[in-house]
Amino acid sequence: MQVYKFPSPEKNKLIFAEQEVEGVLIEIGLLLISLGIILLGAEVFTNGIEWLGKKLNLAEGAVGSILAAVGTALPETMIPVIAILFGAEEAGEEIGIGAILGAPFMLSTLAFFISGLAVIIYRKRRPDFPRMHIDTSVMGRDLGFFLVVYSVAIAAAFLQAHVWKTVVSVGLVAAYAYYVYLTLQEEEKLGEDHHLNPLFLARKNLSPGIGIILTQVAAALGLIVMGAHIFVDSVDTIAAAVGVPRFILALIIAPVATELPEKFNSIIWLSKGKDTLALGNITGAMVFQSSLIPALGIALTNWVLTTGAFLSAALAIGSAAAVWYQIVTKKHLTPYILMIGGGFYIVFVVLVVSGVIH
Repeated sequence: MQVYKFPSPEKNKLIFAEQEVEGVLIEIGLLLISLGIILLGAEVFTNGIEWLGKKLNLAEGAVGSILAAVGTALPETMIPVIAILFGAEEAGEEIGIGAILGAPFMLSTLAFFISGLAVIIYRKRRPDFPRMHIDTSVMGRDLGFFLVVYSVAIAAAFLQAHVWKTVVSVGLVAAYAYYVYLTLQEEEKLGEDHHLNPLFLARKNLSPGIGIILTQVAAALGLIVMGAHIFVDSVDTIAAAVGVPRFILALIIAPVATELPEKFNSIIWLSKGKDTLALGNITGAMVFQSSLIPALGIALTNWVLTTGAFLSAALAIGSAAAVWYQIVTKKHLTPYILMIGGGFYIVFVVLVVSGVIH
C-alpha cells in the first residue's frame, strides 16, 4: 500500500506564495486590459459626443472645450461612479474618493508639467517664446472656477451633518452649470473652428445621422462602464494582496493611465501653437473634475478625507494657483510656471515614499 506524504509546512508556504504572486500578476493583467477598454471607449465616446454637439448646432469651439472635455474626463469619472455604487462599501469609498481626487491632482501637476515641457521643446517654432499664445480671460476664468469649487468640495469634509454636505453637492452642480453657460456665451462671440474627425461608425459619411451618432455614444459608454467594473475589482484585489492602501493605488494609477494619454492631444496642439485649445482641454476638464464628480462623492459617501487626501488636494490647488496668479497679474503665461506642477508632483511622491501619506 502506497502511503501519501503531506507536503512540509515550508513547501506549503512556498506553494501559497507562488499562487499569490500568480494571482497578483493575473490581476495586473486584468487591470491593464480594463484601462485599455476604458481608453478605447473614451476615444470612441469623444468622437461621438463631438458629432452630437455639431448636430445640436453648438459652436464648434464649445464642443471641444465642454463636450470633448467631458468625454476625455469620462474614464476616471466612471471609475469612482462604479466603485461607489457597486463596490464593497469600504473598498468602494476608498477607491472612489481616490479616483475623484486623483484626476484634478494629475491635471494640475503632471499635465501642466508636460504642457510646459512641450512648449520648451517646440520653442524654435515660437517667435514670442517664452510667452504662450493663450486667451488669458478664458484661462483665468477656468482656473478661477477650479480654485473656488475644488476648495469648497474639500472643505465639505469638515461638515458634520450630511444634509449640509448635500447642499454643497447641489451647489457644485449649479456652479458647473453656470460655468457651461458662461463658456457657451463666450464661444458664440469667438466663433472658434473645431475640426471633427470622421465618425467611427460612419467614416465615409460626411454628415452622419443623429441615430448612428447616439448608437456610437451608447456603445462607447458601455465599454467604459465594463472597463471601470474590471478596474475597480482589480485595484481592490491588488491592494489587498500587496498591502498598498486602495486610496493611494486609485489616486495614482487611475488618473495617470486615463488622463495623461488623452493629453497627448494637448501636446499636438502646442506643437502647432494652438495654446488656448491645448490648455483649455486641460483646464476645462479640471473644472468638470472639481465640481460634478466631487458632488457625486459628497452626496453618495460619508466624504471623510484622510491626511493624504487633504495633502493631494492642497498640492493640486497650489499648482493651479501659481498658474492662475501669473495669468491674472502678468496677463500672459510662460511654460516655466506650468513646469512647477512637476515639482508639486515630486513632493507628493516623496510624501508617499516617506510614509507621510499612507
